[in-house]
Amino acid sequence: MGGKGFLMKIIYDPDTDTLSLIFREEDIAESDEIREGVIIDYSKDGKIVSMEILDASEQISEPQGIVYELKGKEKIIA
Repeated sequence: MGGKGFLMKIIYDPDTDTLSLIFREEDIAESDEIREGVIIDYSKDGKIVSMEILDASEQISEPQGIVYELKGKEKIIA
């Protein structure tokens, strides 16, 4: 599985009010809840695989919409 060629995914599940940011397609070896409702998942070599935000609508003003921006490039609104 490696992270090369994998596009980052952002998934909002309104049923569970959970926002997931998936950075790489690797197995999760360890998870840490760094703050209440914020979970970071790590691969066996310590790289961040994903981040999950519980009760996302309480933390993020508009969890169902995103703005993606590469520094120096035009913004993309989804």
